[in-house]
Amino acid sequence: MNQPTNIFWNQKETEDQPIDIFWNRRRKTFLSIGIALLYLITMLLVGLLLRPESYGVNYNAKFIPPCLKHPFGTDYMGRDMFFRSVKVLSNSIVIGILASIVSSLVALIFGVVAAMKGGPIDGLVNWCVDLCMGIPHIILLILISFMFGRGGKGVMIAVALTHWPELTRLVRAEVLQIRSSQYVQASYRMGKTKFQVAKSHMFPQVLPVFLVGVVLLFPHAIMHEAAITFLGFGFSAEVPAIGVILSESMKHIASGKWWMAVFPGIMLLLAVLLFDLVGENLKRLLNPNSGNE
Repeated sequence: MNQPTNIFWNQKETEDQPIDIFWNRRRKTFLSIGIALLYLITMLLVGLLLRPESYGVNYNAKFIPPCLKHPFGTDYMGRDMFFRSVKVLSNSIVIGILASIVSSLVALIFGVVAAMKGGPIDGLVNWCVDLCMGIPHIILLILISFMFGRGGKGVMIAVALTHWPELTRLVRAEVLQIRSSQYVQASYRMGKTKFQVAKSHMFPQVLPVFLVGVVLLFPHAIMHEAAITFLGFGFSAEVPAIGVILSESMKHIASGKWWMAVFPGIMLLLAVLLFDLVGENLKRLLNPNSGNE
């Protein structure tokens, strides 16, 4: 009685196997990267090429709900929320990319130097990491942004200087593990210099951790840029920014103007989720313990 059931399930598993083989983790990762890059590049290019007239002031079109002419509606100054959302998202993407690159480079340098030098330098780097992680992130962002005069400059510096500690710890731990391995010690005994060992053995091993860290820093960067601008410590009101839009919408959302906050928030959330998905897939793909997919 059990034999037909086993045959049935074996046939079903055999039929489903080509689908499982085709949609393996590698292809899912490449697909998610392609979708995220397409969304990022599209929003970036369209936002940079938009004419100011498309999201300019038009008092004759105030508070129009979403319709065919204005898919995201208009705000209290008659500005088209669709084009304005695309413009502010492109600005956030630029800030997120620059801030994540700077922050990840700082983390790479600090992590490698701390692990290779050790001693007082390692202690100093760990002290800086503990200091930055001991202060609430949003407060540290506000203090740095305010210290550098707020605006685009203050926001970018604040985001870039506050996202390196966690990645620094990961890079340092990875370098320490590689440095104590047998093949690295054998390379030193064979007369290889520290630079040659770092180039041949350490850099290829640290690169996956670094790339995943860069990708995962991006959504944090744009979310924190929006947060400090929303609180009034980032971009000024006349600059197109996602935090400015969300802050303005809070004044009118109680009167039923829900579209002023919902659609820009969805576009920001979509960008964050896409790159978070890319980072998680890359982390599972590059992790040696993730299996043979």
